Amino acid sequence: MKQITTATIKQMKQNGEPITMVTAYDYAMAKNVCEAGIEMILVGDSLGNVVLGYNSTVPVTMEEMLHHTKAVMRGAQGALVVGDMPFMSYQASVVDGMYNAARFLKETGCAAVKLEGGSEVCELVHKLTQAGIPVVGHIGLTPQSVNQLGGFKVQGKSAAAAQKLLDDARSLEQAGAFSIVLECVPELLAKKVTESLQTAATIGIGAGKYCDGQVLVCNDLLGFTDGFCPKFVKRYADVHGEIVNAVKGYIADVKARSFPAAEHTFKIDDDVLDKLY
Repeated sequence: MKQITTATIKQMKQNGEPITMVTAYDYAMAKNVCEAGIEMILVGDSLGNVVLGYNSTVPVTMEEMLHHTKAVMRGAQGALVVGDMPFMSYQASVVDGMYNAARFLKETGCAAVKLEGGSEVCELVHKLTQAGIPVVGHIGLTPQSVNQLGGFKVQGKSAAAAQKLLDDARSLEQAGAFSIVLECVPELLAKKVTESLQTAATIGIGAGKYCDGQVLVCNDLLGFTDGFCPKFVKRYADVHGEIVNAVKGYIADVKARSFPAAEHTFKIDDDVLDKLY
């Protein structure tokens, strides 16, 4: 697969070619999704929920994000990998944001970083892009601000909120973001945002079909658990069921002493055994 770059993504927007993106958090998953032909991988701070067992993305640290992004980069072949800036790695100051974003590119080799927020982060976005660090924006439902938002809710439903979202998208594009994630945004508002942007590609998650591309959490689309599934997720597999059934089969074989069978074992010559005492 040819290496996808930020220029590729911009060209795909101009050509009207849908962009595919999934999250991945380790070497094996990155290798698998790249073999399938995915164009972008987000090493999301959602790893806090789906890999580390936190109840939100807030506790995720820079060290955890760097650790997992390095693993993904070892398996990513061709896809453009984006590292997700965790909570409070950029909100305190532009200096903090510059330093931590640089760590992603220098220490992991990923191609870009993602950060949440609209006009309030545009100064940082501008400075990052001027310094040669590509940026993906993220507006709408921003999980790092879930406590302030009052829960996981659809965003932009009032006239004022919709206008702010539209203004934020335009500001992020002007600041230099090459792509913007729209999360939990009404479909026709996401359409208007997408059409209003000249260069920045919109990547929707719960934002309808009119975005330039789509992103899903890999664990959601693969059905890694049988628990809560957001409305915007389509499950393409039941990996949870396959894993549980496989392990049940393993347990049954071990209990019945039918595993390991002869084909799973190694031999030793009888004359060697005869010499043992």
